[in-house]
Amino acid sequence: MALTIGVDVGGTKVAAGVVDESGTILQQTRQPTPSGSAAEVEQLIAALVTELRQCHEVEAVGIAAAGFIDADRSTVLFAPNLAWRDEPLRDEVSGLVGLPVVVENDANAAAWGEYRFGAGRGSQHMVCVTVGTGIGGGIVLDGKLYRGRYGIGAEFGHMQVVEGGRRCGCGQRGCWEQYCSGRALLHEAREIADVEKAYGARLLELGNGHPEGIEAPEVTAAAQEGDPAARSCFEVVGTWLGVGLAALGASLDPEVFVIGGGVADTGDLLLGPATRVYQERITGGGHRPFGSVKQAALANSAGLVGAADLARHLD
Repeated sequence: MALTIGVDVGGTKVAAGVVDESGTILQQTRQPTPSGSAAEVEQLIAALVTELRQCHEVEAVGIAAAGFIDADRSTVLFAPNLAWRDEPLRDEVSGLVGLPVVVENDANAAAWGEYRFGAGRGSQHMVCVTVGTGIGGGIVLDGKLYRGRYGIGAEFGHMQVVEGGRRCGCGQRGCWEQYCSGRALLHEAREIADVEKAYGARLLELGNGHPEGIEAPEVTAAAQEGDPAARSCFEVVGTWLGVGLAALGASLDPEVFVIGGGVADTGDLLLGPATRVYQERITGGGHRPFGSVKQAALANSAGLVGAADLARHLD
């Protein structure tokens, strides 16, 4: 059975694993992401690949990177959290490890992993939305990963949903991820704790009496306890997720939406309001079929597994 290695490069860690043709991770390793040069990250990727090859014979390497990847899946054009600017990552790593390498955007790789082995398995038209610190996206149309002409499509998080709205790290205002993300969840929770202290008493308690002390795990824990203020935060963020899904449904008409990322790990707290609003807002609702909304199945391993599988299809 052909084995490949998937590498998921994030701002805080680099995870690598040997993956078989069924999407099973046979061995995995990880290290903190170096904070220095691009070369240091590439050396670490090579070291992890070398470590895994000691016990497994592999054919190729797939790298999932948080950034804009060119149409040839070779160069990282821009990575907001890494020192990569027009970095020829494919050729650099291939030269270090002596194996064929493919590079893909991390959200695209996660979408492919979910399509092949996760919640999107069996579909032909799938949209994956990753709700974490921001929003990532991936599209599979007719069984193929859609990347756009220049390789940087599906940047859903930067669709403008509020004219002149909240500032976004991309330099624009009113982007979807400013209203539907882990940051947005914290914004809601801290605002409640600051403005409506009685209503947000539990949140304020979890923040040690300070709104700025509240973090996402505390909001989730309070919501799971049934705290109405915390649950209202998920209602707001879930509503914005549904608004965005309706827009994507109108333009892409997928068979299934797969929702991943840390915020989506809360399940129905987020997906309940999201599904309701999506079905209410979708163009022609009541007179057309529309895609289902499913929670991602592969959790944090989706990008690694997807990248490894893409390495089997280097053509």
